[in-house]
Amino acid sequence: MKKLLKILGILLSIIVGFGLIGFLFIQFRGIPSYETQTIDHRVVSTPASIERGKKLAMMLCANCHRNPETGKLTGTLMLDAPKEFGTIYSQNISQDSTFGIGNWTDGELIYLLRTGIKKNGEYAPPYMSKLPTMADADVDAIISFLRSDDPVVVADATIDHPCEPSFLSKFLSTVAFKPLPMPKQKIELPDTTDPIALGKYLAQNLDCYACHSADFKTMNNLNPELSEGYFGGGNKPLNREGQVILTPNLTPDVVTGIGSWSTEQFIKAVKYGSKEGEYALRYPMTPYIYLTDDEAYAILQYLKTIPPIKNKVVRSTF
Repeated sequence: MKKLLKILGILLSIIVGFGLIGFLFIQFRGIPSYETQTIDHRVVSTPASIERGKKLAMMLCANCHRNPETGKLTGTLMLDAPKEFGTIYSQNISQDSTFGIGNWTDGELIYLLRTGIKKNGEYAPPYMSKLPTMADADVDAIISFLRSDDPVVVADATIDHPCEPSFLSKFLSTVAFKPLPMPKQKIELPDTTDPIALGKYLAQNLDCYACHSADFKTMNNLNPELSEGYFGGGNKPLNREGQVILTPNLTPDVVTGIGSWSTEQFIKAVKYGSKEGEYALRYPMTPYIYLTDDEAYAILQYLKTIPPIKNKVVRSTF
């Protein structure tokens, strides 16, 4: 018996030792880096593409990258990022060559947006949106806007604050969240005459599912439908005061979701933040004023097709 206990003690010591080594390795190495791939692509900008890019960037990028002091996309403290991920700052994506993306090529930007790998090889953790399923034309449009003379993206030498990722962020970026593959074929825009196809494209590529599914840690960028609790709500982003704002259930469950919502109610809530005389939205979600009524309608039509999840989420009231 003593011999068995001794052997078990040795095995336990070995396991603890390896665990400690793994912890120290991940903690001090930080977010992993990867080899980069050269993408030979130059975006051709037009007034239409810049306008389209602004619309997408204002809905997808500005909420995180807009600095309240500069009014530009110069990066800021992400107050809505769960504390378990660390202290997270969005980066300067203005045209400044030192602190922004002024010396990035179009190919490097595409590679980052598609895969999550920066030009220096460092991986951008899950708190940065990735666009693995967005149409090529829309990715180009975003870059067109970032290269434009719009006041929010012109060069601004606001210094970046490096993120202070937690061990959890480092661990997940090591074992769970990996760079996404570059698309092997061209991704086309959805058929705008098909509301469900258009709605799916918008709901997934505007990252609606990321907040409205169960947990940021279990979202699936490449196949959003495989995210745990897909659109069932209950995720826990923070507001500007650091309070948890539970995200609502957007599945068509009649009792706990939006199965009984009318088109008019949905459009008012999403575009204008209004719900029968009260505020429908809480930060970090803001009104999606850049959506057209047809686009908001399309999102609703898509949400009605996904499997209902019975998940009663108590509305945050502060």
